Amino acid sequence: MHDKNRLLIFFTLAAAVVLSSCSRMGYGVLLWSVDDPQVLSGTVLPVYIKSNINQVWVVGIPDSIKNDKDDTNKMEIPLPRFEFSGSKRKALQRAAEFAEFAHSYAENLQDGLPIRETSDNNSRRVYRMRTGEIVKILGKSNGIPPISTTGDPLPGDWYKVLTQDGVTGYCFSFRLKIFEHEDGTLQTAAPVLEIEAADDPELEMVLAKVWSPDLYFQMINSKRIDTDVLGRNYRFDPGMETKTARISVPDVEREFTYQGIFQEGERAWRFEGADLKMNLRNNVTLAVQYPDNSGIRRTLVFISLASDVNDIIAQENSRREDQYKAIFRQGPVFTSNNYGTITLSQTGSFKWTGFNLLVPQLLSEETGGEGRVLMNLFLAPSFEQSNTGALTMRFTDIRPNISLRFIYSLDNQGIRLEVAPDYAVEDNTVTRRSQSPMVLYFFKDSVY
Repeated sequence: MHDKNRLLIFFTLAAAVVLSSCSRMGYGVLLWSVDDPQVLSGTVLPVYIKSNINQVWVVGIPDSIKNDKDDTNKMEIPLPRFEFSGSKRKALQRAAEFAEFAHSYAENLQDGLPIRETSDNNSRRVYRMRTGEIVKILGKSNGIPPISTTGDPLPGDWYKVLTQDGVTGYCFSFRLKIFEHEDGTLQTAAPVLEIEAADDPELEMVLAKVWSPDLYFQMINSKRIDTDVLGRNYRFDPGMETKTARISVPDVEREFTYQGIFQEGERAWRFEGADLKMNLRNNVTLAVQYPDNSGIRRTLVFISLASDVNDIIAQENSRREDQYKAIFRQGPVFTSNNYGTITLSQTGSFKWTGFNLLVPQLLSEETGGEGRVLMNLFLAPSFEQSNTGALTMRFTDIRPNISLRFIYSLDNQGIRLEVAPDYAVEDNTVTRRSQSPMVLYFFKDSVY
């Protein structure tokens, strides 16, 4: 009964057109090629009817491509596949603008590749494509390229596209195979048999977050932050846009190419085509399982930090600057009868003269005594009450550089420096003293 009603409506509309002497509404441009009769996209066609009920345009068939066996001079085009312009002049102008992409289509190479509302990788997703799906290229658009797992922009361009279902949006071309079509029938992709879990809200949450190694969380929690390690930007990146997941932690750099992410139990997912799994322990903790080079399965824990890594680095650098300023204000010139004079600058550099008694036990006679003070060390809890902090004096006027590490204490008269040997420092933290501590005391220069 439903089909009969649709036919009745159509014939009623057709009769109305005949009674009105087949008057045209105007002209427009075909966006998606028609196979029978074969009309290529980009062709200007006259428009007779727009049917919102049947979701079609009724357009005229050019005489040059009519089927000799069929005297029909009109055909239906789905609404999204045709662009109405109005006058013939405007339609011809639009066709000229569209000519560069009139025959351009694209095949999707990545299951789940998103089409977005704007040419921005952070904009709302309006469609998710299946592997092999064909879309029509409508034009190129300006936009910022998505970022790869290495932190570099992906190669490619943003394109405005039209899906077979009539959805219009923007897609980045890195995972598209763009081709020209001017003859024959476009082959569409077969529907996928397995439903990808990308529509799972919890998976969407995982994909939206930045996952840093548990090492970062431990640093922040203990307030002993190594900015060099943070600056390496270790992380786990599921790589949904590129279909390449990446594990980057100290001593492990691995990439996994996969076809899709599928649910495997509660809050657990597998990467199809790669020996990689992940499960969400809680909203901020993600466990990732993979085989190491010997085939033994390993589990790494990643955390969604409350603050951006760059913000944490900036806060730590600010704390170190305050530490150095406290030493600088105490001097900035410190003098010892035995170990010479240390002069500090506001920018963190130092000049040390008269250190002859420290050669060759601590310093080389080849150094001129110039370098930088680095506030890159921490004290174990057992040292914190009796000492102010720890620092590194790096002599940069000699190759290779020489670095001396000290536990330091400030008092009203100057600064006390106690040498911290290499074996006493673990993960940038001074954990114990030397069995025979070497202490250098410098008085602040009252003349300065």
